Amino acid sequence: LVAAQIITTNPAHAVRGPKHVVKKGRTPVLNRDEARTLLDSIDISTLTGLRDRALIAVMIYTFARIGAVLQMNVGDYFSQDRRGWVRLHEKGGKEHEAPCVSKLETYLDEYIAAAGIADDKEGPLWRTTGRFTGTPHRMTQQDAHRMIRRRARQAGIKTAIGNHSLRATGITDYLKNEGTLEHAQVMAAHSSPRTTKLYDRREDETALDEYEKVRI
Repeated sequence: LVAAQIITTNPAHAVRGPKHVVKKGRTPVLNRDEARTLLDSIDISTLTGLRDRALIAVMIYTFARIGAVLQMNVGDYFSQDRRGWVRLHEKGGKEHEAPCVSKLETYLDEYIAAAGIADDKEGPLWRTTGRFTGTPHRMTQQDAHRMIRRRARQAGIKTAIGNHSLRATGITDYLKNEGTLEHAQVMAAHSSPRTTKLYDRREDETALDEYEKVRI
C-alpha cells in the first residue's frame, strides 16, 4: 500500500514479533554405551571397516564438524610432543588442531597403514572404496551420512543419527564427565558458547528420570 501511495506510512512498521530463542538442538545423540557399541560393531577385517571406525572416532573424540573432517589430507594427521594430532579445516578458512586420545591414534594408524597412504601427504585422508579408476576420491558428506546410517543399523541402534550426531555425542559425554562449557567451546571451535550449549543433551536423561516417576 505504501509503494502504491495509497497510504503514506506502514502502521505496522514499529511492531516487532516475539524473539525466537533456541535453547536445545534437535540433533539426535548417542549415549556412551551406544557410541561404544557403534565403534565395536564395525568389522575391521576390511579397509572400509578400518576407515569407517577411524572417521567416526575422529568426530566423537575431537568434536569435529563433518565438513572439517572430510577436508583432511593425510598430512593433517601428524605427531607432536609424542602425541598424534589432527588438523581440521574449519569454516572461513580457519584451521583448528586437536590432540588425539590413544584410542583415536590407534584407529588412525591402523587405517593409514592398511590403506598404504602414509607417504601421500597431500592426498585425501578419507577416500571412497570400491572404485577402480586409478585416482583417489575424497568422501563427500553424503557418503559419510550413508555410511553412518548403515553402521548404526548394523549395530542395532534405532536412533536416526547423522553426521552431526557424533559431534554432539562427544560434546555431551565430555560435559557429563565434569567438562566445562568453556573448554567444550574451544575444543569444538565454536565462536559462541550458546552454539556449544545446543549440543549439550544432558537434560534429556534428567527429563526421562522425571517422567519415569509416573507409576500408573
